[in-house]
Amino acid sequence: MRPIQATISLSALEHNLAVAKSKAPQSKVMAVVKANGYGHGLLNAAKGLKLADGFAILCLDEALTLRSAGYKQTILMLEGFFSADELPTICEYAISIVVHSHKQIEILENASLAGPISIHLKMNTGMNRLGFKPHDFDSVLARLQTCKNVADITLMGHFATADESLGIAKPLEVFKQAAQAHQYPQSLANSAALLRFPEAHADWVRAGIMLYGTSPIAEDSAAKCGLKPVMQFTSEIISVQTLEAGESLGYGHRFTATKKTRIGVVACGYADGYPRHATNGTPIVVAGKLTQTLGRVSMDMLFVDITGIPGAEIGTAVEMWGKHVSVDEVAQAAGTISYELLCAVAPRVPLKASS
Repeated sequence: MRPIQATISLSALEHNLAVAKSKAPQSKVMAVVKANGYGHGLLNAAKGLKLADGFAILCLDEALTLRSAGYKQTILMLEGFFSADELPTICEYAISIVVHSHKQIEILENASLAGPISIHLKMNTGMNRLGFKPHDFDSVLARLQTCKNVADITLMGHFATADESLGIAKPLEVFKQAAQAHQYPQSLANSAALLRFPEAHADWVRAGIMLYGTSPIAEDSAAKCGLKPVMQFTSEIISVQTLEAGESLGYGHRFTATKKTRIGVVACGYADGYPRHATNGTPIVVAGKLTQTLGRVSMDMLFVDITGIPGAEIGTAVEMWGKHVSVDEVAQAAGTISYELLCAVAPRVPLKASS
């Protein structure tokens, strides 16, 4: 069997959820587990986050998987329903939905359901992605208040720059102005706002990337935020090569040795989810020692410098990210973000949950 594996720490998930709760002690925590639990496995994530007050997912299949596994918390579909024929099942399994368009309201008004559905009404405060503009909010809310298929209402916003220097002051003020006349629960803060802006905690906080042990704030490491890495992405060396000065490595010869160099060939490539655009020098750990990648990442293999690790041979353990090198560091070296790397771990990589 190929030696690659992603090990998911349930105790790290529990720890990171506790951090989220400690930062927003007066709020309920909605654990975001969409995209297959950010690549960690939906049920793995839910198991580690079982003490969350709710789960946020994308589609109905994810919601039904959680309900079938026995989770009774609030389950929120972040883009709401996609077609009218989903509504009876949403109603049957007591799933909450985000409402962000007039088309969704029209379908809700005309649906014949066994009972009403709880909704999160989304305001567009400047991201211009989903939601109603503030000047339409009163009229939209009035329609929903009289809709027989609507039960509880929560007012919802999302911040485009909570992780940046612009912060949230302007969109938060826009939200408050539009929502101040309505006494409904509110859901505003994502991971970055949860950590940086207590004024946005409201009734619900939606913790996402922080739960998986990576920092949503570029200038603060996960460790500084008190978070523990959840995924350890590992493999082994399957071949050892020795380059003489002047010899090159891999597709495109993106690395040429200037001196005698020992190379470990690792069973991991971009088809496993390791970023192809990772540059020479991307941090990686071999036999517990920090070293670097060299050359271009292939579909099924990558190269590591083991010149300074004399004990490294075929079968030696390699950590692409996890306990010793953070996924944030790898993402930065590859010019991307940790979200993309975690979500890109391929289905062919076995996921193993550990306590």
